[in-house]
Amino acid sequence: MELDKNISKIQELIYEIDIGEVMKKDVVTVTPETPMSRLREILRDKRISGTPVVEGDRLVGIISIEDFLKWLADHEPDCPIREKMSTNVQTLYADEPLTQAVNKFEKYGFGRFAVIDHQNDRLLGIITKGAIVEGLLKKLEIDRYKEEEIYRHRIKHFFKDILADKVSLFFQYDVAGHDFKRAGEGASRLKATLQRLGLDPQVVRRVAIATYEAEMNMIIYTNGGHIYARVEPHQILVRVRDSGPGIPDIEKALQPGYSTAPEWVRELGFGAGMGLVNIRKCANRMGLRSIVGKGTHLQIYISIEDGAHRETERIS
Repeated sequence: MELDKNISKIQELIYEIDIGEVMKKDVVTVTPETPMSRLREILRDKRISGTPVVEGDRLVGIISIEDFLKWLADHEPDCPIREKMSTNVQTLYADEPLTQAVNKFEKYGFGRFAVIDHQNDRLLGIITKGAIVEGLLKKLEIDRYKEEEIYRHRIKHFFKDILADKVSLFFQYDVAGHDFKRAGEGASRLKATLQRLGLDPQVVRRVAIATYEAEMNMIIYTNGGHIYARVEPHQILVRVRDSGPGIPDIEKALQPGYSTAPEWVRELGFGAGMGLVNIRKCANRMGLRSIVGKGTHLQIYISIEDGAHRETERIS
C-alpha cells in the first residue's frame, strides 16, 4: 500500500464537518396513520423517493417508493403506512463527523438516512448523497476566500529562529474510551494547532486523518488513553498509547475490512476495519506494538518535507 501524498481537501472535510452541517432540516414526513393511497401524491408532488414516518417529532419508521410500488403491484386494499413501513431504520446523529455518513452510504447502498437526536430519537433532518456533495461544495466555496498557503513556511522560520542544538514541540491529548460524543476531539485540536503553526495544508490533512482514525480505535476498543504529538523541523511523530485489550493478530488487523468491533459499534457506523489502513496511507512510517491484555502503542511518522519512504514496522 503506497503513501497517499495527495490527501484532498474533500477527504479532509469529511472528517471535519458534522452531519448536522449538511443535512436537510426541512424534511417531508408522514405519520403511521397516513393512508398508502396518499403516499403516491406526496412522493410525486415533493419529487422524493421516500420519507421518514414520525409520531409527534419522534422517528418510528421509514417508507420508500419501493414499498409503495410493492403495495401497488400486490393490488392490496388501502391501509395505513404503519402496515408497510420499515421499522428497522438505519440512522445517523447530527453531531457525528460526515465520514460516518459516507461509510454508511457505502455499506448499505441506501438513498437516504434519517438524522436523529442522541437522547430521544427526535427527527432532526435527513441526509442524502446529494446533500453531502452540496454541503462540501459550499464549504469549499467558503474556504476559497481564505488564503490556505499564507503561513506555509512559518514552521521552518519558527525552528530557525530558536537558538538550540535540538528543538521540538510536544502536545498531549487525553481520550476517554467509549465517549462517542467527543469522538475526534483530540484530532481536531491537534489539527487546529498545526494550522496555527503554519504547516503545509497537505501535511496537516495527513496528520488529522491518521490521528482521527487512531483516536476512534481507542474510543471503540479501549477505556481510553493518550495521543502525543511531537513536531520537529523535518517530521511529526504522533504516538497513541492505551491500556486496552490489545491486538491478538497485528497482520490481520492491518488487512482492509478486518474488524473485531461489536455489533452495537457497527450500528453506530464505526468499526469498519479501515482505521489502520487509512493511517498507513497517511504515514511515511508507522510502528505498531500490541500486547494482549496490556494495550497497544502506535507510532505514526509524517514527514514535513517530501522524500521520506513509507514503511510499517513492529515497535521493539
